[in-house]
Amino acid sequence: MRVVVSAGGTGGHIYPALAIIDKIKEKEPNSEFLYIGTHNRMEKDIVPERGIPFKSIEMYGFNKRHLLKNFKTVACIFRSFKECKKLIKEFDPDIVIGVGGYVTVPVIVSAKKLGYKTFIHEQNSIPGKSNRYLAKYCDLIGVSFASSMKYLPKEKTFLSGNPCGENAVNVHAVSKTELGLSANKKLVLMAMGSLGSASVNRYLISIMDKFKDKDYEVIIITGKGNYDEFIKNKIPDNVKVLPFYEGLTKIMKRTDLFVSRAGASTLSEIIALDVPTILIPSPFVANNHQYINASDLIKNEAAIMIEEKDLKGDVLIEKIDEVINDDIRLHKMKENLKKLKVPDSALLIYNKLKEIIK
Repeated sequence: MRVVVSAGGTGGHIYPALAIIDKIKEKEPNSEFLYIGTHNRMEKDIVPERGIPFKSIEMYGFNKRHLLKNFKTVACIFRSFKECKKLIKEFDPDIVIGVGGYVTVPVIVSAKKLGYKTFIHEQNSIPGKSNRYLAKYCDLIGVSFASSMKYLPKEKTFLSGNPCGENAVNVHAVSKTELGLSANKKLVLMAMGSLGSASVNRYLISIMDKFKDKDYEVIIITGKGNYDEFIKNKIPDNVKVLPFYEGLTKIMKRTDLFVSRAGASTLSEIIALDVPTILIPSPFVANNHQYINASDLIKNEAAIMIEEKDLKGDVLIEKIDEVINDDIRLHKMKENLKKLKVPDSALLIYNKLKEIIK
């Protein structure tokens, strides 16, 4: 199979794209790929490191504060369509895949106008602007949440799940003793994404002493930029603080209760691994999509949500104690997460791609 893939800007777009590539490679080892991304976002480093041929185009999102900068943005958009048409024609793919981010717009539109088969994938509960626009330019649409389907053309949309979740299932769990923890105590894991959250970390510091008499153990992953400031404070013996952990799913498999943001990739792993979670959606993302993502789990009683603005006093400690000491509730959350699961998401997407190529 010859495949053009485009996804950019954030790991929430890039890692599902890589999961789809990995599945195609697994099923058809002789497949060839061309990844088209932006010239200045994280995909320019991540993708070439995987040995995947990468071409960059200069693209920017529209700037609401500095309107004059949008003249350059518009010029780049027009130029990007020309570049994408040239790249796609030269590569001559069997299919062109877009997995989110504004860079996918010229790629998918150009491919469709050239007569190639196209597929897009949406990770969030409410589709982003790019995917809503691209819906009319694609042959097939995969969504991570059933609630997304009402925003997209029903005749070509299917529930695919998020392929990142499949990768999480295949990861080997780390042992608690390897982490310096007790084998027989419950574990609470806290992580606010790879960069962490300064505001949530400040709140955790303010309640740190409340953890010292608890029967459970806690791992807090601060993010590299917040670690030095965090460890200046007194840390209880049952709390372990790390700046970063490569392959967080290794710990998630040993976790009794997770405290996390509500990014699409994180939720896909929570669902795939049946991890009871307290979600604290980031209020700083476009269209408040983390809150909306979290709401999808809340209405199914598969998670609990605390908004960041409500992180006051002992609210988090009280909620952790309430849940982790209630085995019936933990079990119910796990069972409800199972109901949201789409098994073998990447394989399902691969099989659908084969159908539309035929």
